[in-house]
Amino acid sequence: MDLLEIYVYGSPLLRRKTRKVERLPDHFPEFLERMFATMHNDDGIGLSANQVGVEMQFFIADFSLHDKNFGREVFINPEIIAKEGADIFEEGCLSVPEIREKVTRAFKIKVRYENLNREVIEKEFDDFFARVIQHETDHLNGILFIDHISPLKRSFLNSKLKAIAQKGKTQTNPVVI
Repeated sequence: MDLLEIYVYGSPLLRRKTRKVERLPDHFPEFLERMFATMHNDDGIGLSANQVGVEMQFFIADFSLHDKNFGREVFINPEIIAKEGADIFEEGCLSVPEIREKVTRAFKIKVRYENLNREVIEKEFDDFFARVIQHETDHLNGILFIDHISPLKRSFLNSKLKAIAQKGKTQTNPVVI
């Protein structure tokens, strides 16, 4: 299976808000399999559409990588409708390779989204799962995890970010699915 290109920091597509999914293309399940394969190849647990150049509001997550009692999920048009508590934990991102930083996020969330059958679901998630959903939903809104760290910490990362951005600046063309 052909893997997808992961767009990295510096790509303008990562900073644009994605558009709501109205209609799914017929080959959407096959595209999702390519997304899962790409994510697994890079040891990720979540991957948003714009990280592979698609300007649509959806992301995938494979929660079974963290807890065998959970599985793979597809979140279409996700919206976090409630947040509770706060938690600090180290995050990384496939679009910001080799950088990990502590980020504060809500400990518990309630999210409304559509599944692959386009059924609207409202579900609560906490701890690690809530963190993944917040991280990926941020992506769909043009926000990266490094936007949640202090300016001082970001200044320490400037040289690494500039090096990553050199590749990202060339990733300007959206992918149409």
